[in-house]
Parts: sequence; C-alpha cells; structure tokens
Amino acid sequence: MIYATLKTIHVFSIVLWIGGMAFAHFFLRPAVAQLEASVRLRLMHDVLGRFFQAVLVASLLTLISGVWMLGRVAKQVVQSGGSFEMPLAWTVMAVLGIVMVAIFMHIRFVLFKRLGQAVAASEWSAGAAAMAQIRRWVSTNLGTGFLVLLVSLMRWTS
Repeated sequence: MIYATLKTIHVFSIVLWIGGMAFAHFFLRPAVAQLEASVRLRLMHDVLGRFFQAVLVASLLTLISGVWMLGRVAKQVVQSGGSFEMPLAWTVMAVLGIVMVAIFMHIRFVLFKRLGQAVAASEWSAGAAAMAQIRRWVSTNLGTGFLVLLVSLMRWTS
C-alpha cells in the first residue's frame, strides 16, 4: 500500500511538472507573444511564479518518493537474501531526474529572480532576455522529461 501511494505521488508530481512545462511552452508562450512587452512579461512573471511554486513541491515530492521507492525495493531484496542491483532504466531515470531538479532550481532561483527584478524595474529588454533564458532551460527540461518518460514507458533494461 505504501509503495502504491508513493508511486501515485511520484507519477502525479511528474504529470504536473511535465504537463505544465508543455502547456507553458507550446500554448501559453505563443498566445502571449503578440502582447506588448510590459503586459506579456508581467503576465508571464505572475503565471510562472504560481507554476514554479507548484513545481518546487512536485520536484521535491518526485525526489523523495523516488528515493523512498528505491530504498524500499532494495531493502526487500536484501532482506530476502538477495543482492540489490538497480536496473539501468531506474538509474537513467534517477540521474535525469536529479538533472531536471538542478535545472529547475537554476530557473526558479536565478533566472526567475532576474525576470522579477526586470519586471519590478520596468526594464523590458532585461525581462525579455531573462524570459529567453527561462524558455531555453524549460525546453531542455521538457526534453529531458520526455526522455525520462520514454525510458519509463519502454521499460528499457540493461
């Protein structure tokens, strides 16, 4: 029961994170592109601020639940007299997940801060530059997230 609950939390957190990135990148960004810079950047700052709060929780829940599930499986294998060897797909997912969290932390605590400072100072060219960097890193994270999903769904093993 605990494993199923952890896996549900894990999957829901990933769905929120990757789905939100896809929505922002493919639907929201193109829709607001025609707006005046001051309106567009204020709107994106507000939307991303809300989204990043949710992703902060989701990314931490993903890490915690993933580590807990790995630990639980390893413990069960060892307790039954076996030797735990993490499958290659799990290793790939874990490493890429950590990379995604690191990229998100950079986006949230460095680039988003720059965007906020630019919006507060009405420095629209600096805000546009910050948004361009955020967009590039979100694209990287989105691609990485799709790769993690592919590994997970294809059940790729050693």
